[in-house]
Amino acid sequence: MTGAVTVTALAVAALLVGEARGPKWLPWVAKPCASVGFVAAACSQGPHDAAGWTILAALVLCLVGDVCLLSRAKEWFLAGLGAFFLGHVAYAVAFLQRDVSVSIWLVTVLVLAVPAVVVWRWLREHIEPAMRGAVAAYVVAITIMVACAIASAGPRAEWLPIVGAIGFYLSDLSVARDVFVRPALANRLWGLPLYYAAQLCLAATV
Repeated sequence: MTGAVTVTALAVAALLVGEARGPKWLPWVAKPCASVGFVAAACSQGPHDAAGWTILAALVLCLVGDVCLLSRAKEWFLAGLGAFFLGHVAYAVAFLQRDVSVSIWLVTVLVLAVPAVVVWRWLREHIEPAMRGAVAAYVVAITIMVACAIASAGPRAEWLPIVGAIGFYLSDLSVARDVFVRPALANRLWGLPLYYAAQLCLAATV
């Protein structure tokens, strides 16, 4: 796994350089390489159960989403949003496969509903009406995914799924701000490293 982590780290560094200074083609090479890195990190461990294979599927879906989001075209953005939506569903299923505490899940969903509503109210006015349904569904999906990660920790308090899920959630805020509210390099400078670190945490749980 160490080699795959190194590949991802170097590719993310190149991606940030490309975003900040160019050339414009560099992100088109570096981002897929970084995403292949977290998939390779999971494969290098070999999924050990059904949940592990589901996590691997989620990582592949996120790889597809990353490639789609290289384009700023609306059609490609929606395709990427769909891939990430399915990725969050797959992560949630994987956590369910490893068992979750229903009581913890219910409490966590209620708690996370507050930031979900805040985020939606923040984004809604910036999103064109035709896309609001898709974005709202995405917010629900990632909220449920994070709740499943927290509820699956169990008495051993497995921290990697929780850190990965929360990191993914927070990194998506940078994407949302960059796409819908105020495009800025600063969004990517903190959001991209956090996103890839989160995916590596999740890859380590296969």
